[in-house]
Amino acid sequence: MTRPSAWLSVPGRRAWALLTERPLSLYAVSVLRIGYGLLYLVFLLREFPHRDEMWGPGSPWTPALARQLFDQTGWFSVLTLSDSRIYFECCYAAALVVCALFALGWRTRAVSVLFAVVVSSFHARAIFMTDGGDNLVLLMALYLVLTASGRRWSLDARRLRTSSAGGSTGRWRPRLPPQLGAARQTLVTTLHNCGLLVIGLQVCFVYGSAGLYKVQGGTWGAGTALHYVLNLELFQPWPALSHWVDGHAVAIAVVGYLTVLLQVAFPFVLFGRLKYPVLTMLLGMHIGIAVLMGLPLFSGVMIIADAVFLPDRFYVAVARLCRRVVRRPGVPHAVSGAHAGSVPKQGSPAPLARSHP
Repeated sequence: MTRPSAWLSVPGRRAWALLTERPLSLYAVSVLRIGYGLLYLVFLLREFPHRDEMWGPGSPWTPALARQLFDQTGWFSVLTLSDSRIYFECCYAAALVVCALFALGWRTRAVSVLFAVVVSSFHARAIFMTDGGDNLVLLMALYLVLTASGRRWSLDARRLRTSSAGGSTGRWRPRLPPQLGAARQTLVTTLHNCGLLVIGLQVCFVYGSAGLYKVQGGTWGAGTALHYVLNLELFQPWPALSHWVDGHAVAIAVVGYLTVLLQVAFPFVLFGRLKYPVLTMLLGMHIGIAVLMGLPLFSGVMIIADAVFLPDRFYVAVARLCRRVVRRPGVPHAVSGAHAGSVPKQGSPAPLARSHP
């Protein structure tokens, strides 16, 4: 049978091979899985005392009103299937468990679907209380369903290594016929790479659109936009700190221009080394937003999303450095898997065909 890439041009065959031969950035999507799982877990724990007023039967936006809105918008939430308080408490407890399991990477493929259901359900239940950070978490939860985010730094990966070291095949399903196994491998790899591509495009769209929107504003062009932001009572968790920063007019004007420049230029610097200083400056920008404007959820969402643009060799180097730091003196350092200094092979046919993604 003719391969699908046989009729493509040389650039087309290269793109097809890049898309279907092996999953890319497995460490990066694992960071996204851990980051968003922990972030939403902390968010639900933070709002635990207010859960009934926000999402429960005691909310001013009652389940009946939410269902009426769903009939018009097509949204869905498992929280509105019953008005019982016991049902809501069980759903909340289940949501906490799902977030923890997703961050740990236990049965990641199935749990990623449950995590997307959890995020979409809480988002839809209190739709009028959401902001840009909540919207991006929802999108990322949906995109991560497509990815093989449990291949690295997860309980799934640990279980596979343990079973392989013990001589077990590590299969949780019957062995597939060769052609069907190869087709499954290609499908899983293609879905993963497509999901990764969509995540990258989404982040680029967020930064690019935000930068172009700022360019149209007169206050950003005049360098005074941050002055007005720092004087909004709604975004003043530390009024004294905001007033102190506002006293440095030249500095906040420079930061304002730099913010616009970074956001507009972001999609164009991703394929060179310039992306590293840009990502570092964006990290500082989001930390400033979290501290000065009191938007830690939004900042955390964007910081985690930026991690998708760092290569796997970066995460391997960071992991190796962390092991050296925490290693006790006199204890030999064991390197498992690939040789030190190299990225483990990503996506050989056998593990993809027999392991749980």
